[in-house]
Amino acid sequence: MNVTGKQQPELIERPATLLVPTSTKSGIALLYNEETNNTYDVCLKLIKEVLTIQKLDVVCTSGSESQVNHRTVVLRRQATGGLGLSIKGGAEHNVPVVISKIFKDQVADQTGKLFVGDAVLQVNGINVEPCTHEEVVHLLRTAGDEVTITVRYLREVPSFLKLPLGSPGPSTHSRVSSPLFDSGLHLNGNGNAVPSPPSPSANEPKYEKRWLDAVSLPLLMARVSRYKAGTDKLRSNCFEVFTLDGASTNILQFCTAAESTDWLQAISTNINDLTQENIKIVNKYCSSDDQIVHMGWACESPEGNAAGRTSAFKFLALRGPYFYIFRSPPISATDWGQAETTYNLYEVLFKVHKLWMAEDCWLQARLYLGLEHSPEQQDNESLCFSILVGHGQSHTFRVELATDLAIWEKSFQRAVFLEVQRIRSKSYMCSNQGNVLCFTIDFGLGFICSEGTSKTTLWRYKFSQLKGSSDDGKTRVKLLFKNAESNQIEMKELEFANLTAVLHCIHSFIAAKVTSMDPLFPSLSFPGNYMNS
Repeated sequence: MNVTGKQQPELIERPATLLVPTSTKSGIALLYNEETNNTYDVCLKLIKEVLTIQKLDVVCTSGSESQVNHRTVVLRRQATGGLGLSIKGGAEHNVPVVISKIFKDQVADQTGKLFVGDAVLQVNGINVEPCTHEEVVHLLRTAGDEVTITVRYLREVPSFLKLPLGSPGPSTHSRVSSPLFDSGLHLNGNGNAVPSPPSPSANEPKYEKRWLDAVSLPLLMARVSRYKAGTDKLRSNCFEVFTLDGASTNILQFCTAAESTDWLQAISTNINDLTQENIKIVNKYCSSDDQIVHMGWACESPEGNAAGRTSAFKFLALRGPYFYIFRSPPISATDWGQAETTYNLYEVLFKVHKLWMAEDCWLQARLYLGLEHSPEQQDNESLCFSILVGHGQSHTFRVELATDLAIWEKSFQRAVFLEVQRIRSKSYMCSNQGNVLCFTIDFGLGFICSEGTSKTTLWRYKFSQLKGSSDDGKTRVKLLFKNAESNQIEMKELEFANLTAVLHCIHSFIAAKVTSMDPLFPSLSFPGNYMNS
């Protein structure tokens, strides 16, 4: 890489004075763990550089304890035999027994010492962790007038223990209970019995539920995904956040598509803002020919649904003369030499899928305005773009948001324009009727064809004189030029070793020429049949 005399910093350097326009947001979501199949409430807090996930826990608000893992609660049985609670779970399902309901007349949830979600560890000193549901129910019913239970708040409750109250259980005449359903009937008789909790002592610690930080995810170089890993299957109202080191949030679930989209956009905005600020930092240490235009994550889809290949996230970068594809973001200066693939920008053609048809021009306008449909309404191709390179090679990438797609398209246009401005001309060896020729695309002069050995100019045309083209899809192309003096169309047929690269280069130069004359004009499609193939 061409750099100045200053030492280039790592991409993740963050100066303390840097101010980044970001989205700040907080709210409740569900966190789903695919390995345990458990879903539980979490609180999300989004700030400039970090997404924090908080989980409910029980803390001590008085005394010397700052956080409580085990608590002992004494319940007094009423004359009807009720304890005022219901339980679910049991060892027969390899899950703890969990308190699933505390009746309304029990000590208030937020001020008492017993909470819905508490796992029962002991009953009157007897360890019940290895006990079945029926065994715990029996022990609670026969434990005496005062029942001492030891509990621990269970932050991650197994999913099947979250069945709603009133779910049908065993027949009422049976004394056998089920771990899948609430056991309040068996523990409370008519279900209306109210326990009399012991009078609280002034010296006893007080407990309450609080949101506590569980994990903080740095957003610099992070990525989000709405798709199941390695597939094109879209999750509904869900997405996952991955950090630079591969750490994951597990799956964040939301009640509505709108809420999911709001959070996805907010997190993506912060990730993009942090990336842009790091680009500015690195560019301060680079020469004008080695500037980073844009970089970020995209998911590469296997070409042609290749057997055995799955979608994989790649880190893409537009820097200086090249388009880079990485397996992971380049952190240090030496990492830029470890790219999986590198292409010359002027020989790359960027193509957005399905959005540039004439009848869909309104979609293009909505895309640039950021008004495209929500991510959940997108099909598998509407947020995809392809990178077409020499010898018919191509890469297809998927992004998460319409704004990401617009940013990549504009960034490619800018990067190619800057590269054409830098090189000014590009020559390719070719042949015609057995004669070796040199075909030059010059930003100032247009198209020039000369003899390969003597360099004698055979013909020259301006960019504006190119009126059409066609090719055989292999090596030969016919270029149609309008003679400025006779107004007649003249055909020039040439043969190239890498025809695709030459056609892409022609497209890049023409697009850059148009942009230089009218900066508001976004792009120009090179005329010719090859663009329609």
